[in-house]
Amino acid sequence: MTQTAEMTDSSLPHRPVLDTGSSLRAIDDATTELELVEEVLTAHFRRHALTLQKVGSELTPAVDAVGARIGGGKRLRAAFCLWGARGAARGLSVPGVVELASAIELFHFAALVHDDVMDDSDTRRGLPTVHRHFSDTHRAAARRGNSDTWGTAVAILVGDMCLSWSDDLVAAAVDTVGRDTRQAVRATWTEMRDEAYAGQYLDMLSQTEDHTDADRTERILRYKSARYSIGQPLRLGGTLAGAGAELLADYDRIGLSAGEAFQLRDDILGVFGDEKVTGKPAIDDIREGKRTMLMALAEESANRMERRVIADCLGNPELDADGAARMREILESTGALERVEQRITELAEDALGVVAGASVDERTRQALTSLVERCVWRRS
Repeated sequence: MTQTAEMTDSSLPHRPVLDTGSSLRAIDDATTELELVEEVLTAHFRRHALTLQKVGSELTPAVDAVGARIGGGKRLRAAFCLWGARGAARGLSVPGVVELASAIELFHFAALVHDDVMDDSDTRRGLPTVHRHFSDTHRAAARRGNSDTWGTAVAILVGDMCLSWSDDLVAAAVDTVGRDTRQAVRATWTEMRDEAYAGQYLDMLSQTEDHTDADRTERILRYKSARYSIGQPLRLGGTLAGAGAELLADYDRIGLSAGEAFQLRDDILGVFGDEKVTGKPAIDDIREGKRTMLMALAEESANRMERRVIADCLGNPELDADGAARMREILESTGALERVEQRITELAEDALGVVAGASVDERTRQALTSLVERCVWRRS
């Protein structure tokens, strides 16, 4: 396994479950830290699952639903956290960073469960979303009550459980560090959560309006994606490893540029992506009325007829494939797609420039370069 791939490959082999209280350094040298994140997540989940199942076998469907969905994924946030720590430690492994990276991924899983409820999404990573899964099983079993209400309620509870479990992992990550470091990590963790919640609220608010607010779109990009996906994971890892102010500032700049590019790419994939690759229908973002930068630029340059099509299609839950195709044509004909691609290229160049000049060891520099490129030019 190459040094750049070791933090980014999410196709991991099956390994024995670890007790997160044991020494993770005892694992053989071939095991990478990102593989350990998978193992910590599995062990942490199984320990909580045992507690749930002690209460009663009725909890098994909830446990199985989480177990089927918690593994895999791109693990980009975990990778940025891991390399953020190594960059501050001159390439050395930092105690507690695997648990911290795992906490970020578990928080993200919880956020996705809740996000799917808010967006009323049907699928995630090729599987039914949690709320849809439980509404379908409720309906199939002909249970009493409203099936959709039941599915939503279970998904909210599942997301809440995973949010609290992620806090447990943060506590484990900082258990043996000094007070100042522990407080700094906790403060960054709290800030990350609050900013993500705020960005999500702004995103939902934008879907209730007839026109795209450019300033708000920029803030959604910054707080729901850029800082949350890359900047804060880098800062969390760096803070745990005792990074200085200059390196943390570099991490923030990398996060803002690469993170914005990451979300802009996500916006493009949400409309033009291959469902077989992304695991999500390429019509959902249009139906949900996502007022992204792509849409803002299209509205800005559209003629009267094109604006009417945008108004009719964006946020229309009954939109069909032909309507989605018309929207894609407008996104291209107005130049919105090309302008977003240009912006992605500019942001990538800025982020890679900061990585090139950052005060980190060469192995970390190569890994961060690979991660930024993966964020920007991904297909899923």
